[in-house]
Amino acid sequence: MDLKFILLFILTVAIAMAHVITIKNNCPFTVWPGIIGNSEHSHLENGGFLLGSQKTHTFNTPQDWAGRIWGRTRCNSKGKCETGNCGNKIQCNGTVGVPPVSLAEMTFTGPGGLDYYDVSLADGYNLPIRILPTAQFTSSKKGKYDCTPAGCVSDLNKRCPSELVVRTSGGSSVVACKSACAKFNTDTYCCRGYHNTSATCNTSSWLKNYPAYFKAACPDAYSYVYDDTITTFTCRGNPSTNYDVIFCP
Repeated sequence: MDLKFILLFILTVAIAMAHVITIKNNCPFTVWPGIIGNSEHSHLENGGFLLGSQKTHTFNTPQDWAGRIWGRTRCNSKGKCETGNCGNKIQCNGTVGVPPVSLAEMTFTGPGGLDYYDVSLADGYNLPIRILPTAQFTSSKKGKYDCTPAGCVSDLNKRCPSELVVRTSGGSSVVACKSACAKFNTDTYCCRGYHNTSATCNTSSWLKNYPAYFKAACPDAYSYVYDDTITTFTCRGNPSTNYDVIFCP
């Protein structure tokens, strides 16, 4: 058999087994998606790009890819952004976005062969975001978190507690909402020290239960570090699930 044909066949099978992610920008303004792979995973699309309003961008991921996607806003031509900045460059390529940012998190082909995905507000919020399984999956239809949309579709910038507000450089409008940890940097709010377990990081005992603001507006996103046990979604690929990551859904 011709070697080129064999290589082409292997490549075709590999692509067929890969996940397809489509990033959609439904916002009425440009968003600069940032992408970072977890440890030992690639930074897809060199870590970022410009995506105009109502535009989409599609790419493949390895079968077992794990990483995060976030949106950067108000970036200049050199890549310096008012939210989600990753070192003043368009392609983040391994540099994580500066909080506060809304994060889409994914671990493909994880324990039990499942995909795990969630939207996290543990590092704060800057944009509404949703993860949506779109094709090639098997749903058990047995639970809220099985192959269903995860995300935060509310505009939390409009209801952010005043002490957590982040404004534009000119101060004219709110562009993001900090987490309590980022604002106050205490063991209680950051779930550190004595508070570093799910049992001892009890938000109802905080001086002010900031995660409750996020949770009330976005029940399908996790609001602090130990909230992910109840708002992590799973999906079984058949053979591999495709996903939309949507800004301003």
